[in-house]
Amino acid sequence: MLLAIDIGNSSTKLGVFDNENLIKRLTIPTIRSKTANDIYDSIQDEIKGPLSAFVISSVVPELHNSFRELGEKYFNQTPVFVNNGLDFGLAVKYYPPENLGIDRLIAAFGAVEKYGFPVIVCDFGTATTIDAVNRQKEYLGGIITPGINTLSEALFIKTSKLPRVEIRKPETVIGNSTVGSIQSGVFFGYIGLTEGILKRMVAELGGKPKIIATGGFARLIAENCDLIEIVDDNLMLDGLRLIYERIKK
Repeated sequence: MLLAIDIGNSSTKLGVFDNENLIKRLTIPTIRSKTANDIYDSIQDEIKGPLSAFVISSVVPELHNSFRELGEKYFNQTPVFVNNGLDFGLAVKYYPPENLGIDRLIAAFGAVEKYGFPVIVCDFGTATTIDAVNRQKEYLGGIITPGINTLSEALFIKTSKLPRVEIRKPETVIGNSTVGSIQSGVFFGYIGLTEGILKRMVAELGGKPKIIATGGFARLIAENCDLIEIVDDNLMLDGLRLIYERIKK
């Protein structure tokens, strides 16, 4: 069995695959000070051996040694860290290519493998990325913007009197309280941001690309954005499995 690990800025997702079947999925907070022992303590009840391989995507370099030790010490496996130098079967039109976040590349690769191309991939996490692959199977790049929760937190941190609020869809756009006004501005503002970017991106690509959403806020956004066709919670884990199979071949 294969253990795929996606280490993100806020959370880390782990998935155990039996061939192409995802049989176990677990999410833990990303804490940069965690040791291999700490990580094992938080997953040992859910993730059990024997495992035949480890494959990891990470945007948090501070945790690489801990996860490497986790694989070697507790599962007798040396993890494979996916990097930009691997062959994803995409022509990468991003400059310089080594600066492209590995999470963006894996998500685009996974979307192409699962849904075809052209395709647009929206990843709604701590940061939101929206990336495009054209009909020539070229990864073109996309946008990076603060995630919806990051946007809300910035408003709380940078002001003296505005409170921290729950991210949710208000009943009306016109908020009749400070909390309601913030929720409306953050939520509907983010829907407008997403729709505006997607419309411009579709126009640049031409044709009708499939639009896929993933990440922690994907369902909330997708339920209120008609342009998004598919929500795929496991896109990154499936992408990791698929790239590992490609590496093996």
